[in-house]
Amino acid sequence: MAYWGYHLILDCKKCDFDKIRSCTNIEAFVIKLVSEIDMIASGKPLIKHFATHNKDAEGYSLVQLIETSSITGHFVDQNGDAYLDIFSCKNFDANKAKNVVEKFFKPESIKSTFLKRQA
Repeated sequence: MAYWGYHLILDCKKCDFDKIRSCTNIEAFVIKLVSEIDMIASGKPLIKHFATHNKDAEGYSLVQLIETSSITGHFVDQNGDAYLDIFSCKNFDANKAKNVVEKFFKPESIKSTFLKRQA
């Protein structure tokens, strides 16, 4: 069966607070991630601090376009949680992606979902 795309969803609990609150660390993370999963970045990542009106959701959001789709994420300042999505029409190694997340954010746990999107 042919697949149109591959989608890794990572729900990370209780990451290192200093690491998820650092724009510099988030940028270094996505640069390393793109390299490790053998993708090609299209431009620089967009990283902005959002939801300042809502302390439960406030934190950095990330968008990195890649030639085969995108990498997105949100990092919650208050509780250290992070939510990441990698979607690509080119297959990639989900374990390599999780290893980069563990190295850069040190979550206590990661719930991983990997979807194969049908054409």
